[in-house]
Amino acid sequence: MERILHYEIKASDDSPTVACFLKRQGYSSANLTDLKKMPESILINGTPSYMIRHLQGGDRLTVHIQETAVSEKIPPVYHPLDIVYEDEDLMVINKPADLPIHPSMRNYTHSLANGLAWYFAQKDCPFVFRCINRLDHNTSGLTIIAKHLVSGSILATMVRNREIHREYLGISRGRVTPSSGTITAPLGRKDGSIIERTIDFEHGESAITHYEVLEEKNGHSLIRLTLETGRTHQIRIHMKYLGYPLIGDSLYNPDMEWISRQALHATRLRFHHPITKEPLEFHVPLPQDMQNVLEGIRPDA
Repeated sequence: MERILHYEIKASDDSPTVACFLKRQGYSSANLTDLKKMPESILINGTPSYMIRHLQGGDRLTVHIQETAVSEKIPPVYHPLDIVYEDEDLMVINKPADLPIHPSMRNYTHSLANGLAWYFAQKDCPFVFRCINRLDHNTSGLTIIAKHLVSGSILATMVRNREIHREYLGISRGRVTPSSGTITAPLGRKDGSIIERTIDFEHGESAITHYEVLEEKNGHSLIRLTLETGRTHQIRIHMKYLGYPLIGDSLYNPDMEWISRQALHATRLRFHHPITKEPLEFHVPLPQDMQNVLEGIRPDA
């Protein structure tokens, strides 16, 4: 993956070194180390330079990212991609249910990563898989893919700093009461399982979920859920803890009468672009299988 970035240095930037300036833009120390290994990756006013060089107001700093590495363990396999947004730095994809994010020992070719590897292979472009907000296998909706090492590092930091705002839609059976609130319950691994998580007030990690019922139809509640933290299975466990588990959840609530997968959809993302810093917001509607639950249409109808 090749990307050229330009920065105009202002007089108010106080004569930083190249390394210091780039760290202010969100570059990690690992990013700077990788850039040093690339030929002519740093140019000041068109002339190759070093990270220790001081910048002056009016300088034009060019960063030339030249990634040749590929994710060798992800074979390219065609899968249709619902690309909501794409530019030189990132992609936002609407992932369907029943598609894992990445390959596994028992599922080596059927994943979003395989589809992206195929997509970039058609462009003859080196591809390293960097998924920023990973969704569970059967959770549908929006996920962010970084296209190079710098955008990947900045977006990962934004996740840790809770600067990527995520909104989900879920469906539970019955009338959820109270109809809105905040669930604060730490999560940890369930004893004896490498997959399941559970509420663990003694050793668990902090987890906070806000919820609000949007609609009640066909004996079910459609719930908007927003995350302050992003723990594994957080929404699924928190809704079960509240007493209203998501329907169709084979792991935590195998209620498959109306849907064959957990009724959870990542519907909205809001964040600032990692490079341009411009605000971005994306939204995708409820998928058909979840809409069918509200309309009273059974899976075998």
